[in-house]
Amino acid sequence: MMKVFPIVINILIVGLFLYSKLLPYKDKLNPQYKKIFDFFNSLFTPIFNFLKNMKLSQFISSIDSIKEFTIQLPNGTFVPPHFHVTEMGLLTKNFIDCGGTIREEKVVNFQLWQAGDYDHRLAPTKLNNIIKLSEDQLGIDDQLEIEVEYQAETIGKYGLAFNGVHFQLTSKLTACLAEDACGIPPAKMKVALTQLGSSTASSCCTPSDGSSCC
Repeated sequence: MMKVFPIVINILIVGLFLYSKLLPYKDKLNPQYKKIFDFFNSLFTPIFNFLKNMKLSQFISSIDSIKEFTIQLPNGTFVPPHFHVTEMGLLTKNFIDCGGTIREEKVVNFQLWQAGDYDHRLAPTKLNNIIKLSEDQLGIDDQLEIEVEYQAETIGKYGLAFNGVHFQLTSKLTACLAEDACGIPPAKMKVALTQLGSSTASSCCTPSDGSSCC
């Protein structure tokens, strides 16, 4: 069993590599690559859906399960416990990506802030009341993902997750949404020289006279 485990891990790593490279071209794949893509897509899609940023409905359910509201930063430290939630809103971003596609993104935004009132604690029930008021007044869909603003060197924007005990601010990354239209060359697969040598040797002819020439 222990010998099989590393093999499975290696297959998943290679599969994830192939999946990431084929994803931008999923609508243009030939039947052979389409089968490969569909196979790994069926494996990775449930995992990616699970790891996606928290939605408002999930946030509400998580709040109901805690007594103390604590938030952990990506570096492992915690937001000071006397923080305030100063804003909750619906943010809509209309934009054109570098491939010319018009897009729209919506997120539920929370802003965290702290002052000198060190005894302040935000009760989960009070936050729930804020959420309910915002849903009613702003017509917020509870299936939208959450974005959290927190002061760093400038205003930082984070995703949100929950580990069963603490809420966690998760790092967000920039990305190109139209790599196939941007002229970005696909990454070249690295091959070890030993593999290259064995591959070359097996593809060469075998001399019939015992010499080193073909």
